[in-house]
Amino acid sequence: MIPGGLVVVVIRGAVRLGCALAVCGSVLVGCTSGGGEPSGSAPAKKAGAAATADPSPTEVVDIDPARLPGTKARAAALIRDVLPDPSAFDPGAVRRTPYESDPRRWPVLGDDCVWHQQALPKDVLATLTRSYEIPASAARGPLRLSAVVTVHRSAEQADWENAEVLEEMMRCPSQQLRSDEVITSLNDVPNSLGDSGNEYADDVLNELGTYTSAEVGGPHPYLWEQTRIGQFTLAVSAKGAKGWSQADLFDRLRDPHVGMRARLRAAIERDTPATASPSASRSTGTTGAR
Repeated sequence: MIPGGLVVVVIRGAVRLGCALAVCGSVLVGCTSGGGEPSGSAPAKKAGAAATADPSPTEVVDIDPARLPGTKARAAALIRDVLPDPSAFDPGAVRRTPYESDPRRWPVLGDDCVWHQQALPKDVLATLTRSYEIPASAARGPLRLSAVVTVHRSAEQADWENAEVLEEMMRCPSQQLRSDEVITSLNDVPNSLGDSGNEYADDVLNELGTYTSAEVGGPHPYLWEQTRIGQFTLAVSAKGAKGWSQADLFDRLRDPHVGMRARLRAAIERDTPATASPSASRSTGTTGAR
């Protein structure tokens, strides 16, 4: 930690400054929530970070303002239109119980590196997480999946969420999800629009590590993928089990994530190419398992 509420870490040759991050060299600099800016942890786990210095990474120039949700009710309705059904992950995927999170709350990573629920901060219009599962088979254990969409009041506030995700990984490379679930060896790889094949979102973040629980044992692969498009963050995650490789997790998350972005772009008339996928670009450089 250095003065001014900044943290510095070397990650694959990227430099990111301030709350939204700018590519320049071989260091990554991200804002913590102690700098007097909007704070709040990313829903159900993480968020993507990145950007360029000119124009501002939070300056949105290709979204129709009239299509953006200005109220909590409109934001909540849009989220339900964007979130995928279980079949998007796999024909055999089913809803977990509870299927949807409490829309009045979201997860926050405490100083003790344990996740817990808190009331939504003022900068969040709405958020919702859905939970899914591909049931166990003879060769594989149960694969736990999730999708989450959060609507901030501004792109800048969504960008701060992304920066906090990177700070969380540096502060807590091991995190307790629940009393019997732990993720460890976390490694985050951010890319801004135009970097490493990212032509589909303002910011992208892949977070990988290992997952262990009382039910499935471990460690098994863990993956969290998040993108930011303007004031919106979209994320999908997979908690591995016996018989599931890291490549399998990327494959299961690819189509649901692409579909979420396409539905959001259609809703807000965002004119950004939709052909690329963060899941398809494993070359972002991460070698860990999450």
